[in-house]
Amino acid sequence: MAGARTSCLTYAAWVFRVLFHQPAIAGNTGNTIRLAAGTGVELHLVEPLGFDFSDAKLRRAGLDYHDLAVVTVHPDLETALNTFGEANLYAFTTSATVPYTEIAYQPGDVLMFGTEPTGLPEDVLTHPRVTTQVRLPMLDGRRSMNLANCAAIAVYEAWRQHGFAGGV
Repeated sequence: MAGARTSCLTYAAWVFRVLFHQPAIAGNTGNTIRLAAGTGVELHLVEPLGFDFSDAKLRRAGLDYHDLAVVTVHPDLETALNTFGEANLYAFTTSATVPYTEIAYQPGDVLMFGTEPTGLPEDVLTHPRVTTQVRLPMLDGRRSMNLANCAAIAVYEAWRQHGFAGGV
């Protein structure tokens, strides 16, 4: 997909953004589209993607929520970052020491996650725009958790800190 593709919905200024860097599994992105529709976060995807938008697994996981979510596809990371202005960029990684609950999230913040098999590459983790590397705690000896689940945990913590603004 060349260039950015964005749905037509817009949300209030309190919205957070989720960025998936080169996601590979359609079902995880579909589930996160449902998360975006239900919480009002924007979902940003950085190419290359491991699937296309006609993928049955993406459609099934997203159910009928695709039209209720703001999803933007960017050709590369720099293009995505340029759309966020000066927003904080939190890179979620198993190698971080700062727990996600110690961050004071602000409206417009970007919660960035890496591809399912490998996470964020070193050059992305150390990018000058990254505000802080953060982690979700888990038991020792475990490699990682599901991408869509991690995004949901982080989104709900950021939203909780702002009183679930706009939610019912």
